[in-house]
Amino acid sequence: MSEIPLTYADAGVSIAAGNALVRRIAPLARATARPGADAELGGFGGFFDLKAAGYIDPLLVAANDGVGTKLKLAIATGNHATVGIDLVAMCVNDLIVQGAEPLFFLDYLASATLDSDVAATVVAGIADGCRIAGCALIGGETAEMPGMYAAGDYDLAGFSVGAVERGQQLSGDRVAPGDVLLGLASSGAHSNGFSLIRKLVERGGARLDRPAPFDIEMLLGDALLVPTRIYVRALLPAIRAQRISALAHITGGGLLENIPRVLPAGCHAHVDAGAWPLPPLFAWLQAQGRIEPSELARTFNCGIGMVLAVAPSHVDALIADLTAAGETVHVIGRVEPGVRGCTVAGADEVWSARGAWVATHNA
Repeated sequence: MSEIPLTYADAGVSIAAGNALVRRIAPLARATARPGADAELGGFGGFFDLKAAGYIDPLLVAANDGVGTKLKLAIATGNHATVGIDLVAMCVNDLIVQGAEPLFFLDYLASATLDSDVAATVVAGIADGCRIAGCALIGGETAEMPGMYAAGDYDLAGFSVGAVERGQQLSGDRVAPGDVLLGLASSGAHSNGFSLIRKLVERGGARLDRPAPFDIEMLLGDALLVPTRIYVRALLPAIRAQRISALAHITGGGLLENIPRVLPAGCHAHVDAGAWPLPPLFAWLQAQGRIEPSELARTFNCGIGMVLAVAPSHVDALIADLTAAGETVHVIGRVEPGVRGCTVAGADEVWSARGAWVATHNA
C-alpha cells in the first residue's frame, strides 16, 4: 500500500478550478438579474421573490431538459458558444406553452475533467439564453466525474421555473373546431433529431468544417449549431391578453406528436405541408436519408418551432403583433372535429419534391 497522501486532485477533481470557475461566471449570472431575483451565485440555493416579480395569485410551472447529442457537434467543432442558448430554450419554450413566464433557471454541467474555458463559454451561452427569455440564472452545478465521461466530453441539463396568474394558464381546454393553426418559424433543427442528423452526416461523408451542402455561405458545423429560437417575449403579451387558445412546442416527436398534446378530445389538427417553405436543411436531410415525409414530420420540426391554436377573430391582429416582434408567422392549418391527432396533408408530394430538388442541385 502506498504511503503517499492522496488528494481529490489526484483523483482528477480540482476544487480550486471549480471555485475559480464560479468566480469567473458570477458576472454572467448577475447580468441576468430581474425583479424577484438578484442572480448571485455561491449559496446552497437561489431565492426568488414572486411578490417582487408582480404576481398576485400565481401558479408555478417547472420544466427541465437537455441539449442531447447536438453537444457532440459542439465538441467536434470546438464551438461551445451557443449550446447554452439551446439549453435555456428547450426549458423556457416548454414553460411558455403553459402560459407561464420563465422566472429563473439553473444549469448542470458534467465532465470528466473541468475545462474552465469551455465551461465558461457554455455558461456565457446559458446567460445569453436567460437574457433573451427574461429569466434569471440563479444557480447551477458543475460536476467533475473522472471515469464517467470520455476526455473532452461534457453533458448539460437545465431546470427552469415559471409563473402564471391563476386562470391565465394554457391547458388546451380552450381549443375548439374552427381554430386556426399558426406556425412560428424555427431557426433550424433546434435541439431534436441530432442522432439521426449525425448519422446522415457521417454516412454521406460530409465535413463539418466545409460549406453546408444546403447553404454554401455557412460551414456545415455552424449551420447545424444554430441555436434554438426562444419564443417567450413574442408570445407573453398575447397570452396575457388571452388571445391564444393553446401552444405546442415542436420538439422530439415533431409536428405529428406534439400538436395533439394540446388538443382536447374531439379535435383533430389538419396541417398543410405546402403552407410554408420546407427549409433547405430539412430538404437536404430528407434527400440524404431518403426519409419518408411522415418520418420527417415525426422526427423534426420541419421549419415550425411553435404552433398556436387561435380563434379566427384573433388571427389577423396576432399575426401583425408577432411579425412586429420579429417572428415569421405562417397560417399552417386548422382544428377540425375528429379523433384527437394530427394530419400533415400533402407532405408526400411537397416535401419529397423539395428534397429531390435539393439533392439534384447539390449533386
